[in-house]
Formats: sequence, structure tokens, C-alpha cells
Amino acid sequence: MKRFIARRLMQGVVLLFMVATIVFFLGRLTGNPVDLMLPEDATAEDRAQLTQTLGLDGPLSEQFLIFIGKALHGDLGTSIRMKQPAAQAFFDRLPNTLVLIPWALLLGMMLGIPLGVVAALHRGGWLDRAAGTVAVLGVAMPSFWLGVLLIFVFSVELGWLPSSRMGGPEHYILPVITLGTFLVAGFMRITRSAMLEVMESEFVKLARIKGLSETTVIWKHCLRNALIPVLTLWGVFVGNLITGAIVTETVFAWPGIGRLTYEAVIYRDFPLLQAVIILKSILILGINLGVDILYAYVDPRIRLA
Repeated sequence: MKRFIARRLMQGVVLLFMVATIVFFLGRLTGNPVDLMLPEDATAEDRAQLTQTLGLDGPLSEQFLIFIGKALHGDLGTSIRMKQPAAQAFFDRLPNTLVLIPWALLLGMMLGIPLGVVAALHRGGWLDRAAGTVAVLGVAMPSFWLGVLLIFVFSVELGWLPSSRMGGPEHYILPVITLGTFLVAGFMRITRSAMLEVMESEFVKLARIKGLSETTVIWKHCLRNALIPVLTLWGVFVGNLITGAIVTETVFAWPGIGRLTYEAVIYRDFPLLQAVIILKSILILGINLGVDILYAYVDPRIRLA
């Protein structure tokens, strides 16, 4: 186990370096932040002075080496727009994103897992086809379109729910539904596949031979073992929620790290963009490593070399 963890950590370091390299150079393709910060009548001297102040006057290779050197010492730079350490801005917004994730996961599991079980029990029937249709719609439906549709129906037309901002419990409903719809489809599909596989296994046949009720066989023996792959999917979905919250938080003006990423791109805030992407990557790598370790303990058939 220790060798596995050490190997994964080394892979994570390499991956983080690749992420830092990509985000550094791709971020520069959005343009020069000086163009947004100075008025149109600014002189060349003003532009040169601001460029030097922001540390953008040197060659890209030199800027990259300075960025990597500071990052290795825990300094991810200072936000150009917010005038504060970029890492601090990330951690200030992180709780606002994390508060949505448990509710979206709960929605996905409460709807997706039962739908997957029902679809497996009625394989080929109309219930299976209906559940499959829900799964296809959940995967294919763009989150920005769903968010706008929910705002139009429940905020504009009906006036039941607020359309944006973070506030009381009613502010959570539409963003959670938008994030959770994709999870419903994912949990349904993996649960159905796992249930079909488990239902054909020998221990399930033995349970039926012993005279156990079908309800006990399905919900205690089959579902319990079918949830093992769902555990891995849970870790993947948490990572997807963290990265995929950009669109949802932008649509609902939710002050989380997703909207912070969008703002960093729009305002060409290179240090903030770099910090957000790197810290997101560290968070996702940590979650995936934790899920892999937990998976090994949950399923005794797995041995990590």
C-alpha cells in the first residue's frame, strides 16, 4: 500500500507540473491584462510601466521559470484584479462550492441508484427504456441550458425560487438540480450495469436456493455488492462537480471557485487563473487517491501492489 501511495504521489507531481505548464501558456492566449486595465488614451509609457509592474515585461520562458520557482515555495502569485494572494482568493471561495457538492451527490444517488436497480430488474422492459431515456437526457443536456431553463420556469414565469446569488435554502435548489441532473444519469447507468452483473453471480443464486425472499436478495445482497463500482464513480463525480461548477456558478452568479475561474479568464488575471487551476488539480488528485485507497479496503479482492 505504501508503494502504491508513493507511486501515485509521484504521478501527481508530474501531472501538476504538466497542468501548471499548460495553464500558464494557454492563459496568455486570452490577451494582455494591460489592455483591460488602462484607458484607450493611455500612453506607451503608461503601458510599459504597468507591464513591468505586473511582471509581464520579460520573455515568456523567463516568466514561466519565475512562476514555477515561486510555486515550489508555495507562492502562487497575487491576483491582478483582487489585489490579494491568489491562493487566499481560492480558499475564500472554496466553501461556497463545496456546500453544493453534498446536495448534488445526494440528489444523484437518491434518484440514480433506485432507477438503476429498477432498470436492471426490468431489463428490456418499458421501465428499463424509460430509465435509459432519463440517463441519455441527463448526459446530453448542457448544464448552461438546463440552468437557464430552470431560471425561466421557476424564477421568471412562476416566481417560486430566486434566480441567482447565494442566500437561504431556496437559493440552493436550482443550482443543485442543475449539478445533480448529470449525476442521476451517471449513477443510474453504473448501478444498472453492476446490478446485472451481480444478479448473475453464484452467491446470488445460492441466496435464492437458501429460500431468501427476493426483496432480501435484491436490496441486501445484490445492491450491496453493486455499490462497489459506484464508490469509484463517486470520486470521479466529485472531481467533475468541482471542475464542472464553472458553468453552473456562472449561470446562477454563485460565488464559488467555478465563478472565480470564469472571472480570472474574463479579466485575464493570470496569477489567479493559474492558482485556481493548480489548486483544483491538487484537490481532485487528493480525492481520487483517497477513493482508490478506500476502494481497496471495501473490496477485499483488490490488492494494491
